[in-house]
Amino acid sequence: MSYLLALDQGTSSSRSIVFDRAGRVVSMAQREFRQIYPQPGWVEHDPRDLWTTQLATAREALKNAGLSAADVKAVGITNQRETTVVWNRRTGEPVYNAIVWQDRRAEDACARLREAGHEARVQALTGLRIDAYFSGTKLQWILDKVPGARAAAERGELAFGTVDSWLIWQLTGGKRHVTDHSNAARTLLFNINTQRWDDELLGLLNIPALLMPESLPSSADFGTVDAQWLGSELPIGGVAGDQQSALFGQACFQAGMAKNTYGTGCFMLMHTGQQFQTSRNGLITTACAQPPGAPQFALEGSVFIGGAVVQWLRDGLRAIESSSEVQALAESVPDAGGVMLVPAFTGLGAPYWQPEARGSITGLTRGTTMAHIARAALESIAFQSAALLDAMSRDAVAAGGVPVSELRVDGGACVNDLLMQIQADLLGIPVVRPEVVETTALGAAYLAGLHCGLYGGLEELSAQWRAERTFHPTLSRTEASARMAAWEHAVRQTVAA
Repeated sequence: MSYLLALDQGTSSSRSIVFDRAGRVVSMAQREFRQIYPQPGWVEHDPRDLWTTQLATAREALKNAGLSAADVKAVGITNQRETTVVWNRRTGEPVYNAIVWQDRRAEDACARLREAGHEARVQALTGLRIDAYFSGTKLQWILDKVPGARAAAERGELAFGTVDSWLIWQLTGGKRHVTDHSNAARTLLFNINTQRWDDELLGLLNIPALLMPESLPSSADFGTVDAQWLGSELPIGGVAGDQQSALFGQACFQAGMAKNTYGTGCFMLMHTGQQFQTSRNGLITTACAQPPGAPQFALEGSVFIGGAVVQWLRDGLRAIESSSEVQALAESVPDAGGVMLVPAFTGLGAPYWQPEARGSITGLTRGTTMAHIARAALESIAFQSAALLDAMSRDAVAAGGVPVSELRVDGGACVNDLLMQIQADLLGIPVVRPEVVETTALGAAYLAGLHCGLYGGLEELSAQWRAERTFHPTLSRTEASARMAAWEHAVRQTVAA
């Protein structure tokens, strides 16, 4: 029983991965599910789709590995964060579709809270900005707009949860209504200092406390998978939101360690230890995934358009036929020829927070080719991430810490060697790619393995982390600073437009 099963429930697909004790991938299964767009700015999932695809991939991953559930020591769960589900405790039926983290329908409610002067207090308790991104105002919308929902919630008939809670409810046959601190920290309803649901926040959003799940450390007893699902009972020992899980899977356990996930967007987190730190540079504070103990925190910044800019080259401009071609096209020119591409297709995220900004391409000449634009597109991912790390380092120094000394990377786009070299050149620090890039699922597996005793502690997990390649900076700091200044100039032009 030295295997761990990680359930990775994402925004567009459900995946399950079997890891061995050394953290190596044994088998994997993945299934996409339907995206629902009822009107512009609204994004929903059918919660039953999340459950059925997740269960199917778990069974498939075990089958592909030639294992039964009896061979597995424990289950870990990681999930898309902030996505909101409300269901009937008696029937288990959702009262409405899951409202996805990308959904913006609650923006008016958030604007009213900001205008009423609540932003500073909410940030002091939660580490978050008041934004429709987070779960609290999505839950408020369901209670206010679904007929009978608020009255049923006040009678204690309904349960709220992020996707991890929904899956655990299903896996345990309705026996456990529970979440972990890292997911709870994304709701606007959880005090990350006390690690408890906060009565002041619940009152501010008019949320009945009876709705809320029990919140536990990320490595804990979350219940037992019913034998009907996988053939044997299995303990659920680890749960974490996807980005905190990736930080854990990268063995970033100490203050000053940072990771960046290069996916559709980019998500950078820097561990700040036991210090709750409010960013002065456009970042948010979140709870780390961790075993039981004193609260640990991280600063987080999100880039809205990361790898998605490559998809735009493929599907919008039709410059390439597949995403894998972008590196060769970009490498066919020595530089971007003065071209700057700011991919503010859905506004700019941290550290700029300019939701009204739109994309731009500047610096075009008669000599500009599609190769220059492709290189500028790749560079835009690195520029945005460099701006995030600069903000993190400034926050760290202001709090008496030290700047980040290396960046650990994961996610689909981190396999692009050119992008990783550009990133190292702009940052002026090593960019380190691990042997196992499935760090989100690996973090959940490690949390479960800690709880069930498969691992002795964080030191063992740190020793198990292995680098596949390190990209060292080759650009002078003077040149890197000049390039970042050119990027910031392009951003200002985009925002001004």
